[in-house]
Amino acid sequence: MVYSPFMKKLVFPAVGALCLLQLTSCLNTEREVGTSKNADRLFTPTPEANRGRVSERTVLRTVNATHTFSSPKAKDTFVLQLRGPKIATSQAYFIIVSSSGDTLRNESMPATALIRDQDLADPLAATVRDKEIAILQGMNNFFRDDRFVQPAVPKAATQPENVDSQSWQAVKADTRAVGFDYPAADGRERRLAYSKQLSKAVIIAE
Repeated sequence: MVYSPFMKKLVFPAVGALCLLQLTSCLNTEREVGTSKNADRLFTPTPEANRGRVSERTVLRTVNATHTFSSPKAKDTFVLQLRGPKIATSQAYFIIVSSSGDTLRNESMPATALIRDQDLADPLAATVRDKEIAILQGMNNFFRDDRFVQPAVPKAATQPENVDSQSWQAVKADTRAVGFDYPAADGRERRLAYSKQLSKAVIIAE
């Protein structure tokens, strides 16, 4: 095909623009694939009807840690998960899973139980935002190293009145037992330990 000078002025710039567009597209695609964690997987967008849907089961945040607990040979996984439509009114789920995949503990508490008085300048005047920040700080500190103690029950300790005698005696007899201190639903500190004798996690102080 023979192009007139007028047609050349129209066709050649258009072809150049098309090539530039294709080149840009290729570069973008390569850049996206290069930085994607799952470059080999086909991206599937969330259905429009499910976008923005929030319920009491919505996971807002998760923190976890590994620590010796039920066995000195392998570490267990400690998980704290915040679920709900809003941080301040959500529930915190505390879960411990053994190295073999068994669930050793699964309990929930109001997210506000994670708030310490020292995290709020004025607890009575605290705003919702202040409480949200304090809750997130509580999550960050939930699995601090100093919350784990060994032995779980010191030799000179006396049994608390509100603790099961069998559980307490079983853990006290095991000098290698590890205790974990954390806030309960009512905000009070409690200590959890694993009893080899009873084959379960038990409360030994609160």
